[in-house]
Amino acid sequence: MQKITQLAAVSLALAMTLACGAPNPQPGAQPGATPPQGNAITTPADGTTGTPASTPGAEMRAPASSAPGTSHAPAASTRPPAPPAPVMMAMDVAAGTELRLILETPVSSETAKPEQSVRARVAEPVMLSGMTIISKGDLVTGTVVSAERAGRVKGRASVTLRFNRVVVADTPYTINTARIVRQAEATKSEDATKIGIAAGVGTAIGAMTGGKKGAAIGAGIGGGAGTGAVLATRGKEVTIPAGATLRTTIQETVKITAPM
Repeated sequence: MQKITQLAAVSLALAMTLACGAPNPQPGAQPGATPPQGNAITTPADGTTGTPASTPGAEMRAPASSAPGTSHAPAASTRPPAPPAPVMMAMDVAAGTELRLILETPVSSETAKPEQSVRARVAEPVMLSGMTIISKGDLVTGTVVSAERAGRVKGRASVTLRFNRVVVADTPYTINTARIVRQAEATKSEDATKIGIAAGVGTAIGAMTGGKKGAAIGAGIGGGAGTGAVLATRGKEVTIPAGATLRTTIQETVKITAPM
């Protein structure tokens, strides 16, 4: 009986030793269950619900909301306001009004042809009642009316121009101007000088070879030679270069709308 009692005491002591050395299981954990991860919700012992555990980089920020009743208006434009449109007024440019022009297209009697186009710019503004109707620099266009080369015997070279359009504020207007004529200088005195020199040379040669009779014959021959030289040579041509100042007048009244 004593041995049985001792054996029971040893077994009890062994059981208590094994029980104290074994690890305590987690509350609510079941064998084979996966431990909670990430944002798992834990329940404390007092029964209240805990907040999800935060993980770095896992937070999502909600966009800031506007206050009630406010609106997002677009940014004000920085573009400067457009200038007001100019006020236009139609005015009559009377016949006889002078136009001073600066020629842009050179014209020569040697090469010009009738109906050839020419261009010029207004040199001085045309004013009316204190308003500028035709501005300095406005474009004026026209044509060559005629071009005559210098003759071999007679007739001087000449060029005739006329303008028929002016552009004011980007609008073309038909005009009718007086003709502009340029004529070459006469060459009669030069022709006479050429003939006289030739006759004098002939006289001298004739006198040296045959006395008075020879001088007379030589003068006739020399004069004929001088005349032949004049007939073979044209007179001077006339040229109006680019940049030349021209004056003309408007022949018929024209209505032009210009800015006030």
